[in-house]
Amino acid sequence: MDVLEAIKERKSIRAFKPDPVPKEKLLELLEIAQRAPSGTNTQPWHVYLCAGEVKTAITNDVLAMAESGQGASYEDFDYYPSVWEDIHNSRRRAVGWSLYNLVGIEKGDREGSAKQAMRNFLFFDAPVGIFVTIDSYLERGNWADVGMYIQTLMLAAKGLGLDTCPQAAWVPYQEPVIRHLGIPDNESLVSGMSLGWADHAKIENTLVSEREKISEVARFEGF
Repeated sequence: MDVLEAIKERKSIRAFKPDPVPKEKLLELLEIAQRAPSGTNTQPWHVYLCAGEVKTAITNDVLAMAESGQGASYEDFDYYPSVWEDIHNSRRRAVGWSLYNLVGIEKGDREGSAKQAMRNFLFFDAPVGIFVTIDSYLERGNWADVGMYIQTLMLAAKGLGLDTCPQAAWVPYQEPVIRHLGIPDNESLVSGMSLGWADHAKIENTLVSEREKISEVARFEGF
């Protein structure tokens, strides 16, 4: 698969087969992703991979946190704004309701939407969980570098026949992640990710989120 095809075909997968991913394939993936660009070659990312009992322990502890209402908020970590402007909020809602409609969750069904949200913490049944962190003292430009690393990782995975789902959902529930993976105090969680083999029989994997027209996001001068 060439890079243009990988970009076009990559999408967030929310139902995976349980089949394991060989460690050798994960090492190949990380070797490729390590070529991601970063300002002055700082490479400000750290990557933690989990499977098996460790992944299960993270899932169990985070689900317990969520059920007891112990999660933090995105604002606690300066991750997302407390109030979204309409243009961004409308996009968020559109993709959310597109997913809910596919899996049969109607508007107002809080129990159903909460249950679907908890699927994040099961890694959508993927065999591998990935968490990407950054040294906490670094700033916005370095976070942009880590974003480029995450994109490179997802495209490389697609090229190797794997699929992914990047997940900010872990951020408010990161304490068990940090504890079970031994993440140092001087690192901040940027994103979680589910990785494995897509289950194409699941209807949620038919979702393709919409993108804005180029005329809405790009401006040309001097052409």
